[in-house]
Amino acid sequence: MYFTLFTKFAANISHASVYHCLPRDDKVGGGASLHQEVQHDIFELVTIEEVIELLQQEYGPRKWQPDRDPLDVLIGTILSQNTSDVNSGRAFASLKASFDSWEAMASAPVEYIAQTIKSGGLSQIKAVRIKQVLEQIEREQGRISLDSLNSKTMADAKDYLMHLPGVGHKTASCILLFSLGKPSLPVDTHVFRVAKRLGLIDSKVSIEKAHNLLQEQVPPSKVYQFHIHMIEHGRKICHARHPLCNMCTLQSACPSSFRFHLS
Repeated sequence: MYFTLFTKFAANISHASVYHCLPRDDKVGGGASLHQEVQHDIFELVTIEEVIELLQQEYGPRKWQPDRDPLDVLIGTILSQNTSDVNSGRAFASLKASFDSWEAMASAPVEYIAQTIKSGGLSQIKAVRIKQVLEQIEREQGRISLDSLNSKTMADAKDYLMHLPGVGHKTASCILLFSLGKPSLPVDTHVFRVAKRLGLIDSKVSIEKAHNLLQEQVPPSKVYQFHIHMIEHGRKICHARHPLCNMCTLQSACPSSFRFHLS
């Protein structure tokens, strides 16, 4: 999955699941691609405002309620890597049921943590990461809490999170967006794929650079809705291998739709 970034919270547990690109272009004369020539002839570049509006019409408005515990989001996001929402949800529920505090979790042997999260896959790797993160937070904050991030700017809070073991742009942005009320945009595999196909970012941009490029385009008040809608659209319509372009509300604005009709 992004670690589907996406981020989706199950209603019955405090868990965040966070969370293939286009085929190569056929070259035409002068080294330009068929994709590029047809794109420039037929499509004007879609604006982020148009995408936000069209997706809202399709999927409805989303209310931003950043009410999740930041440590729940952090640990839940680690567990969601390379597994399904169902499996990571079970692992998170088992982990929370096995310890009565974050301190108890941090002091537990890695092998015991790994056993409690076995259903989530890659349990040994994730157990080491969970223990490392919790121990570092305790050393630096004096207790296992991320409450101090509330008073920091979004940039400073993100910098702190990203210096923790294994925490990248996506995980940090999930915590900021879903827990701390800071409009940092997580880019998971669905957001990344759909944004490239729409031409919001260049097709050769890395997912790391995509975070900043998309963040600059999306109005802060729309970051949450954009994130949720792009994930929903990627899961339902804009699939990695066989997108359902004929059912896509963005088809008329998408410079990539023609290639799937021709393939």
